[in-house]
Amino acid sequence: MQLSIENVSKRYPHGNWALRNFTLQLGPGVLGLLGPNGAGKTTLMCILATITRATEGRISWNGSDLAVHPDHLRSTLGYLPQDFGVYPNLNAVEFLEYLAAVKGLDASSSKYRIDELLNLVNLADVRKRPLGGYSGGMKQRIGIAQALLNDPQLLIVDEPTAGLDPEERVRFRNLLSELSGERIVILSTHIVSDVEATATDIALISQGTLLAHASPEELLRKVEGRVWEWIVPSTELNAARQRYLISNAARRSDGVHARVLAETPPNGAHAVTPNLEDAYLYCLSRYRAGAAKSGTLEFEAAAAGVAK
Repeated sequence: MQLSIENVSKRYPHGNWALRNFTLQLGPGVLGLLGPNGAGKTTLMCILATITRATEGRISWNGSDLAVHPDHLRSTLGYLPQDFGVYPNLNAVEFLEYLAAVKGLDASSSKYRIDELLNLVNLADVRKRPLGGYSGGMKQRIGIAQALLNDPQLLIVDEPTAGLDPEERVRFRNLLSELSGERIVILSTHIVSDVEATATDIALISQGTLLAHASPEELLRKVEGRVWEWIVPSTELNAARQRYLISNAARRSDGVHARVLAETPPNGAHAVTPNLEDAYLYCLSRYRAGAAKSGTLEFEAAAAGVAK
């Protein structure tokens, strides 16, 4: 089982590029696709779900070109989009029966599958309640149930925990981990803790560009020796933020304990163990610094050309 994304770019009619030369090779496990809002994650998910086509590049599923043979993937695809809607007057069973019919699943086998899934997502006790009365977390769980109706080999979930309370978020993370097994799960999110709890490998994306693809351990090694705890007075915190990248700040009786990402420590700071948020912010900051420098060089080169 393999999903291959080769030099994929997507340009929208107004001229903006949502993806640029995106390349990724995936096998079974949970991929955390992590990036800020507007990074291109949802665009990539829509291309993988065969909702839209790439402008350039190639995507293949088990060797089959997705642009030529989209049905080869659709029959084994499960997708939970970011904006998942329900029919509020249908109950859970009616809703899943309807979607099973839309997916072309056999009615008799679907009945057993629906019972199985409602138990899996812990909604069996409210199976006859209209979906309009479900909480946000319950709707997300019915969303994952519909994505699993055809027992997919590729499961895509886009920002699945947005708006959920902490308890629902933990439940959803555990469910995704249980579902991985012998399938590819792509979790697209901007919430680092969701990825940290579930992903077997991580792809960092910003402005449509792949910044890194590695295991959590590899990403953490990249930021070893670059994370410091620095105690500063509250009155000096804003000035410290101007000088350093601060990923977190906690107020204590002796001052503000600032978590600083830097190549060399501020005076009086000591090294601390990095976490995945540190690695994420470090990669983003290096990319943005490089992009800003590149933009400056391009501007200077253009200005020199004009001067000539």
